[in-house]
Amino acid sequence: MSTPLPRAWLVFLAASTLSQLASSVLWFALGLAAASHGGQVAALVLTASGLPRLLLVLVGGSVADRVGARRLLLCTESAMVMVCLALAAGLQATGPTPWLLAAAGLASGVVSAFSLPALGSMPRRLVDDVALPRAMALRQSLSQAVLLAGAPLGGILVVTVGLPVIAVAGAVGFAAVLAVLAVIRPRRDIGPSAEPFWRSLSDGARVVARTRGLVGALGLTGAVAAVVLPVSSLLVPLLGQASGWGAGATGVVVAAQAAGSIGAALVVSRTGTARRTGQAVALGLAAASGGVALVAAAGGGALGQAAGAAVVVGAGTGVAVAHLGPFVLGSAPRTHLARVQAWTALAQLAPVVVSANLLGVLAEQVSPGAALCCCATVLGVCAVAATRLRAAAS
Repeated sequence: MSTPLPRAWLVFLAASTLSQLASSVLWFALGLAAASHGGQVAALVLTASGLPRLLLVLVGGSVADRVGARRLLLCTESAMVMVCLALAAGLQATGPTPWLLAAAGLASGVVSAFSLPALGSMPRRLVDDVALPRAMALRQSLSQAVLLAGAPLGGILVVTVGLPVIAVAGAVGFAAVLAVLAVIRPRRDIGPSAEPFWRSLSDGARVVARTRGLVGALGLTGAVAAVVLPVSSLLVPLLGQASGWGAGATGVVVAAQAAGSIGAALVVSRTGTARRTGQAVALGLAAASGGVALVAAAGGGALGQAAGAAVVVGAGTGVAVAHLGPFVLGSAPRTHLARVQAWTALAQLAPVVVSANLLGVLAEQVSPGAALCCCATVLGVCAVAATRLRAAAS
């Protein structure tokens, strides 16, 4: 029987999940407000939030390893409390003007570039290596649940309480993480470093390149993200529109994929990961590849087939991510946890910027089914590549 996860990790996970839910609701609500001003404003807000995260995440990882993840998170969560309160005041005074929404997105993007690597490194700072896969799988399942609940909850709250109250609730969520960070002490955090900043930044890339297995694992992470993330966010909605499913039915397919991922992550959080990481990742990606191909074949009205196949996609990717995440974080030297997490975030963010646009063009010029088949093919190649993970790390 598996040993219980540390109480410090469970308390931190509860607080960070609450904060993630509040943030998800807030930014969905602000996305609705931006969309009401037109597509250009909505794109501006998304760019203002996403571009700083992409450009600064490696800097954030270096800072976290230099000053300590807990110290940095105390600063970033405090900054987000102030951003949310300032946003609430601005919304109350002027309403959701385009420049206010863009400023909030920019501030959030800059702060999250520093907080994401630190947050990503916390499991290994609070949990023993033996329990790390279970801890990360539990976090993965809760994150998927938040993503599943954030949009509908945000839609309800926009109508019932309004944007300023939602912004205040976001501040409360970030304050909850602050309260937990004030009392916990990561056993493996570090003190301030006297190393020059430029050397700390370049050292992260050097460690990733020299640590056996990391380059391959990060490359695989990026390839999987490039073709999996657009499935639910872009291609399934386009397929639903082409097939005449309607918004509600299309939402069911997206939710089915999330449910499959949550279920797989919960199983891993109870049982732990398989001994042969590469084979487990390969099997998960092979299942996801088949599931995406079945979703593509469902175009034309086979909604039940699409929903069932989406569950397979979610379960397959859930198994793969639940094994790949601990593999990457567990391979990182303890002195470079946040920097490796920063490279992981960059590996996930950068390819999606390119792949989403390419897949969108393919879906428009040919069909959503053709774009989904392309994703299935790439996932099949990734499944073959994943079989070498264990050999690379041994």
